[in-house]
Amino acid sequence: MSALWFKDYKLDYLEGLRNKNMGTHIGFEFTEIGADYLEGKIPVDERTTQPFGILHGGASCVLAETLGSVAAWMTIDPDKYRAVGLEINCNHIRAVTEGYVIGRCTPFHTGRRTQVWQIDMMEEATGKRSAISRITMAIIEQGTLSTQKDKVVVAR
Repeated sequence: MSALWFKDYKLDYLEGLRNKNMGTHIGFEFTEIGADYLEGKIPVDERTTQPFGILHGGASCVLAETLGSVAAWMTIDPDKYRAVGLEINCNHIRAVTEGYVIGRCTPFHTGRRTQVWQIDMMEEATGKRSAISRITMAIIEQGTLSTQKDKVVVAR
């Protein structure tokens, strides 16, 4: 087991997290768990392109956010803590029109209360970088975040 991950997670377990959420909607798949990285991919198709036939920047952000959020969650005790996004940015470097985009998520900082992850995205067929993203996650105690009638309420 990696020193980075809280448990010895397997891909089939992570795939089970894709039940009826944004990742499922756009065809996201987890592809690899390494000692210090998490990988996933999305298709470039009618679900993920913008009107001009290239990968939508929002789809790249969904790829990055999914990988960063799950990677952060994999480093904490899920019975005690949650990982929630604070900020994400994404630089789109190269247009992709077909195939798949692979994202590789690696840690910059994995502290007790905040984490920063980098997600490098590349076209599967060529290996050329298409985008790069950075996400900052807050690590909060379970029960700190609750929902009430379709809105999120943060307990103070």
